[in-house]
Amino acid sequence: MLETSARLLRLLSLLQTPRDWTGAELAGRLEVSARTIRNDVERLRALGYPVNATRGSVGGYRLGAGADLPPLLLDDEEAVAVAIGLRTAAGGTITGVEETSLRALAKLEQVLPSRLRRRVNALQAYTIPVPRDEPGPRVDAGTLTVLTAACRDREVLRFGYLAHDGSESVRKAEPYRLVNWGRRWYLVAWDLDRADWRTFRVDRLTPRVPTGPRFTPRDLPGDVTDRVRRGVSSAAWRYRADVTVHAPADEVTARINPAVGTVEAVDESTCVLHTGADSIETLAVHLGLLGHPFTVTEPPRLVDYLRTLADRYRDATESARE
Repeated sequence: MLETSARLLRLLSLLQTPRDWTGAELAGRLEVSARTIRNDVERLRALGYPVNATRGSVGGYRLGAGADLPPLLLDDEEAVAVAIGLRTAAGGTITGVEETSLRALAKLEQVLPSRLRRRVNALQAYTIPVPRDEPGPRVDAGTLTVLTAACRDREVLRFGYLAHDGSESVRKAEPYRLVNWGRRWYLVAWDLDRADWRTFRVDRLTPRVPTGPRFTPRDLPGDVTDRVRRGVSSAAWRYRADVTVHAPADEVTARINPAVGTVEAVDESTCVLHTGADSIETLAVHLGLLGHPFTVTEPPRLVDYLRTLADRYRDATESARE
């Protein structure tokens, strides 16, 4: 049988999982009586932990939200996952959380057992992030907070928006979901002025507070993630191209990242890849990695650059032929 202090910590860990525990389940896990569980619950309450209890056949115990953050008890895999996530956040695409993430990571690593600290440090020491050819857009953490609160509370949102062509406008919309796709954040909303669903890039959006009145939610337009994917492929990039690929659509789809574009079948051996990138050079690289023959007719800059690359590659192999 566990000693009282160790048992309380184990009980607190179980109660932090998102479910209700019956007294019998907790007693079985801790190998004590139901009466001991009741006494331990009262001890946790006396220490300030809000342990909620419901009666009945489906009732049980659950840790509620309190005025202060209780100590989080993590298992080994959870601790490693949190540490990796904090390091990623410290260098990610959300501004305003870097310093906070580093402080939280320092506190976590201070109490990690040596075996776990070695695992986390090994991941940092032997993992090399791929440098980005262009810096990705960064989103303010406060903006994300305003948007998620408006989605949660179903409040009309007014915001300034910078369009892809550089034009500015003030939009009014019913916000529904935030989607993180690649290096960007997107807001899926019902545009009240245009009476249609729209996808907005969050890094081009400036919320105007306070938010507007509450709205009655509409049915979402199918798969929100798929909508963002199609929107990203068709409008988010500076340069876009429709490329005829001489291969079955399912083979091309299997070779590309969904954020790169969408594939439309033409026949059993041909498809069209709708794709784009922030630079002509990046777009050309993506096409070169398809692993299938393709035909490009526009935009003219992409056609010219592919010809330049073809000449460059041919020249690079001329000496090998001699």
